[in-house]
Amino acid sequence: MNKGEVHLVGAGPGDPGLLTVRGRELIQQADVLVHDALVDASLLDLNPGAERIDAGKRGGDHTLRQEEINALLAELALQGRKVVRLKGGDPFLFGRGAEEAEHLRRAGVSVHVVPGVSSAIAVPELCGIPVTHRGNSSLVTVVTGHERDGRAEDRIDWGHLAGTGGTIVVLMGMGNLRRIAASLQEGGMAPGTPVAVISEGSTGGQRALRSDLAHAADDVGSAGLKAPGVIVIGECVERMEELGDLR
Repeated sequence: MNKGEVHLVGAGPGDPGLLTVRGRELIQQADVLVHDALVDASLLDLNPGAERIDAGKRGGDHTLRQEEINALLAELALQGRKVVRLKGGDPFLFGRGAEEAEHLRRAGVSVHVVPGVSSAIAVPELCGIPVTHRGNSSLVTVVTGHERDGRAEDRIDWGHLAGTGGTIVVLMGMGNLRRIAASLQEGGMAPGTPVAVISEGSTGGQRALRSDLAHAADDVGSAGLKAPGVIVIGECVERMEELGDLR
């Protein structure tokens, strides 16, 4: 039997123009596109003849559980089909791409990765925020904000992060912003630390809000900003005033 293969392709932060050239080529050659919820529809339209399978998550609701996605990718490839697993941002940055690749390797399936432009760097950049800058920060930490409320023990040491003096970029943290801000302040970070919250970054619906650690959660609520969002915490946020929108 002719085994197919799976390419884990990063679709970038939202703007379809930020897809890599290699990613575009593979989408156009695929038999099946297994895609996330946040992938722009125009990327799927690059190959109108391919089968499309929605494996996305919306507001905590999973179309398919991760175990089901893993099994589906292996099954499709073992049928001899060329599969593109199209994931928002970069496949290995909070995208579970490594888990999928590990499962495929164990199943004897050929798997390859095409890196994507990550929202952790690109979205702040487009708003005039350099996550590193000689005048502000030589350190950047990218952290998930998708920790469940009520977890007995938080896996993230916010107190340690509060003392690093660098830029903190939080992905998937819109719903937990208030708790994150409180944890950082408990760890010693000043309430006036600059914060930027960017909703729907790199797309036509992009909105950016400048605040500080003490008021960010309230300001986001008042402005009605929604997920997907990128939260940037640190002195680099001040560069927004000078650089502005760089799209």
